[in-house]
Amino acid sequence: MKFDSFRASLLNVIILSIVIISVISFTIQHKVLIGPALIALGFLPWIPLCVSGRKINTVAADIVFGTIDTGILGMAALIGASFAGVLGAIVGGAAGDAITDAFAGLFEGKVAEVLKRRGIEQARTPLGSSMGKMSGCLFGIGIVLTIAWSLIK
Repeated sequence: MKFDSFRASLLNVIILSIVIISVISFTIQHKVLIGPALIALGFLPWIPLCVSGRKINTVAADIVFGTIDTGILGMAALIGASFAGVLGAIVGGAAGDAITDAFAGLFEGKVAEVLKRRGIEQARTPLGSSMGKMSGCLFGIGIVLTIAWSLIK
């Protein structure tokens, strides 16, 4: 099975999801650790990319998308939670998702243009898109929570 095939990519997503959920389940009770743990987990999707021979800069547009998308979504969920608890977090996250996808798409497109001009191949593949976006999402929420918990102390 080709390492960059859909089936292999799906297997990577499942395995990394289990690892991420496991790590988060151990750190969730420690607000101060959760942001840095998420940031550290953001590097985990780079492993399958490197094993497959992909350079990280070829998925830079996906990483930027994920970082902006989930970073802003995290802020919207935190704001919603502060106004209306769990329901506010859900509504803030859901409404924020539509807005963040649009903003993140703008930046993803711009980064893709810059990479193309520099001759960096960034073809969309199941492995590259999934691992790049997973990495960026973990970075984005990790940064937001690290800042939020630092300010709330």
